[in-house]
This record gives sequence, C-alpha cells and structure tokens, in this order.
Amino acid sequence: MHANALHQKLKPHLWFQLYWLVYLVWFFWLDRTVKDPKYIIHVPLDDRIPFNEWFVFPYCSWFFLLAGVTALLWWYDTASYDKLCLMMFSGMTFCLILYMVLPNGLDIRPTAEAVGRDNIAMGIMQLLWSADASVNVCPSIHCQSSGCMALAFSQSRLAKHRPALQVLAWAWALLICASTVFTKQHSVVDVVCGLALVAVWVPFLYKSIKEKGGKAAFVAKSS
Repeated sequence: MHANALHQKLKPHLWFQLYWLVYLVWFFWLDRTVKDPKYIIHVPLDDRIPFNEWFVFPYCSWFFLLAGVTALLWWYDTASYDKLCLMMFSGMTFCLILYMVLPNGLDIRPTAEAVGRDNIAMGIMQLLWSADASVNVCPSIHCQSSGCMALAFSQSRLAKHRPALQVLAWAWALLICASTVFTKQHSVVDVVCGLALVAVWVPFLYKSIKEKGGKAAFVAKSS
C-alpha cells in the first residue's frame, strides 16, 4: 500500500478507536460506583439455564472477535468499518447512559463454593467475577457489540458471496451471547435487549437486508 493510501486510512478512520479510552473510564467508573442497583434483572428462564464454567472461553473470545473484525474491516473495507464503529460505539454509549439512569444488576451468579468444582475454567470465572461486578448488565454490551461485529462483517466485501464466512461470524457472535447466560454474567433479558440495539440499525445502514426480507415476504404471499 502506498504511503498516501495508508495516510488516508489512518487519518479519518483509525482515530475512532480513541472511543475505547472514554468507554473504559466510563464503564469502570460505573462498575465501582454502582453498589446497590435499583433494578434486578431476572426472568424464570434464567433459573432453567445451568451454570457452566467452560463457557468462559467463548465469553473471553469476544476480545479476539473484536480485534479481528475491527482490523480486517479497517484494512479491507473502510465503509463497513465506519458502519461498525457507528453501530457499536453509539450502542455502547446508549448502554452506559441507561446504566446511569436505570442502575441495574443481577443476583443469579453462583459462588465458587456452591459450584463445588475446581478447574481452570472456574479459576478464570473467579478472576472475571472479581474484576466485573454484577451491575450494569442490561442491555448486554457483550451481546450488543458481538451482534454489531457479526452484522458489519457479514455485510462487508470480505464476506460477500461467501456464505460460510457469514455463518461463521454469526455463529461466533451467538455463541458469545449464549456464553453470557451460561456463565451467569447476564440474564436472558440483557441478551435480548443487547441484540435489539443491533437490529435497530438494519433499516438505516443495511437497506439490502430489508429489501431482501420484503421480497421474500412478497414471494411467500404471492405463492
């Protein structure tokens, strides 16, 4: 890549990643200050989902998905990268504001003693619990951002006419979403609300999906 082309990529687009500095300070400030959440998120379905510490690995794979999708889109498809940043960062900001207005939390996390298992996955879970309090959970930023990454990547030039890559992106994102409830990091409600924040962008940024859906409905109605 020529120096001028690289400069064009760096100057208007890479600086979007500075948002992470704002996000991390804001998130951990809320994590440390919200001690007694006003709203406890819980539905009966949460009690039917068993705790499984091994889901901590797909849960932590979020970091690899984030780094991989962000880097690939930035380098190969700037337009999709811009859409990803818009969807993900605006959604994360909305979540943080909502956490301030409606402080919420969970009471479904088990203790290590109650689980009664000693393995590497439980060790990672305990580290995660010590670093991440069971507050500021709804909507789930883990699920919201994973959905944004899957949507942006599956609609990018990299995945165009490559259904296997599209399926892989969504399968990875949905596995991460599932991991949030199996590790008791989130309620089912958090997951649904997080993915809803992804869905609202489809009519605005991905008209082709909406048009395909409309055509499919028309064909079904005609038949």
